[in-house]
Amino acid sequence: MAPNPDIRASDADRDRVAASLREHCAEGRITMDEMQERLESTYAAKTFGDLQEITSDLPEEDLFQHPIPASRPNSTASPAVKRSGGDLYRQGGRAVWATWATVSAINFVVWLALAVTGNVVYPWWIWVAGPWGAVLLMGTVFGPKRRP
Repeated sequence: MAPNPDIRASDADRDRVAASLREHCAEGRITMDEMQERLESTYAAKTFGDLQEITSDLPEEDLFQHPIPASRPNSTASPAVKRSGGDLYRQGGRAVWATWATVSAINFVVWLALAVTGNVVYPWWIWVAGPWGAVLLMGTVFGPKRRP
């Protein structure tokens, strides 16, 4: 039951509203400037009615805290949902290998550019590509197996 709007608000009531405003700002419902204005109004508020005016356009509870409704049986699920765990692992494995190849290629090109300009140094890029590639290879070889 909502309190009488003419009753004077306490510091704890103002702090609750301020915490709520910070949460709404973090969730993107209000901007930082708007939050600052509302915080000033919050700490200047005398009654519950003043506090209710400050948050009147904001939801009292986070709508994302409610459970997600189950999808209908005839709805089309996304391809990631339809895949088995092994397929998702395999797809993620390709992405990890692609990242490794990209980073290794960039390091190699930097080393090659230095070598072409006359600043020949030992192939340091192997210290990036080698251990990382070995870990990926072990994960690929000994990772989860696809179930029949």
